[in-house]
Amino acid sequence: MVFSPRQLTVVSGKGGTGKTTIVGSFAALAENKVLADCDVDAANLYQIVIPEIIERGDFLGMQIAVRNEQLCTKCGKCEEACRFDAITVGQVNEMACEGCGFCTLVCPENALHMQQMSCGEWYVGETRFGYLVYARLIPGAESSGRLVTMVRQKAEDVAMEHETPLIIIDGSPGIGCVATAAIADVDLALVVTEPTLSGIHDMERIAGVIKHFGVPMVVMINKADINEENSQRIRDYCRNNDVELLAELPYDPTVTEAMASEVPLVEYRDGPVGQGIREAWSKLEQILDV
Repeated sequence: MVFSPRQLTVVSGKGGTGKTTIVGSFAALAENKVLADCDVDAANLYQIVIPEIIERGDFLGMQIAVRNEQLCTKCGKCEEACRFDAITVGQVNEMACEGCGFCTLVCPENALHMQQMSCGEWYVGETRFGYLVYARLIPGAESSGRLVTMVRQKAEDVAMEHETPLIIIDGSPGIGCVATAAIADVDLALVVTEPTLSGIHDMERIAGVIKHFGVPMVVMINKADINEENSQRIRDYCRNNDVELLAELPYDPTVTEAMASEVPLVEYRDGPVGQGIREAWSKLEQILDV
């Protein structure tokens, strides 16, 4: 039988719900796992688990036009053809180029060719909690979904190499390609939400994406005590949609203190939030059978 690690993705419909704080605590609680930070636009799990980088590499994303100045006759046909105003007879605007390659087709001197550019970096690091795989996308760069897929693949490779039974994925907020790339084909999705109107709305949107991929889903409410009416709406949603409500965590200012101290919350202070995360992890171990 081929070894295959179980995969848990922690996501949120919106940013700032406490997703990474919870993943950081799971990192301290789970005994044998690989961590993957798939929020490639703003990776920050490394700030909690403090990795020592053992491997890194460039992420080659979209292609842009590159000109051979020795062949170019400044005829201007490329400038006429480019609908994105990304190329002139004088220069190529890398930020404006969409990689369509039309300019290379109209150039009579074959002075233009398409070349893949580095859009970011990926990293594999060792932490006291195990291996962490993460990446940083250059601000404004494209192909973020492909980079998430690369991070997941490298995390799977590390887990397979060391026969690690679990991969915990810190997903991206929202419902775009970055979030969907972190959800597809996992064993369980944990949605972290908060009792605000935007939190509820975006929880329902990401739940639709999770359902589309046929992935089982559970929910945690963070800062559940800041608005009882909205917390009840989340409870009702879970009950009506047959979704397990894993935990309700109260508001606690020590959460930000733990982040500033660069340690997981469950190691910083074992208050009601830490205890709630511990209980939630015990339930997740049973669901994932790890």
